[in-house]
Amino acid sequence: MKYLIWLLVIVLAIWAFKRSRRVNSDAAQAQPPATPDTPANMAVCLHCGIHLPQDEAVTGEKGLYCSTEHRAVAQDRNPV
Repeated sequence: MKYLIWLLVIVLAIWAFKRSRRVNSDAAQAQPPATPDTPANMAVCLHCGIHLPQDEAVTGEKGLYCSTEHRAVAQDRNPV
């Protein structure tokens, strides 16, 4: 019975040691939070007034629109 208690103490000590090393190594490998992207330039649809990123806007001769449908409703043409 005496050896069984010692074996249990040794197994628990090994388990605790391995667990603490694993937690510390996971914390060391964690990457720092990524820096946020720079804000995009925003454009306003001339038809509905919605704000959208400028690179997603549809260009017309009169200005920028959120979709080709709104460009067509505004009777604007695609610039050449």
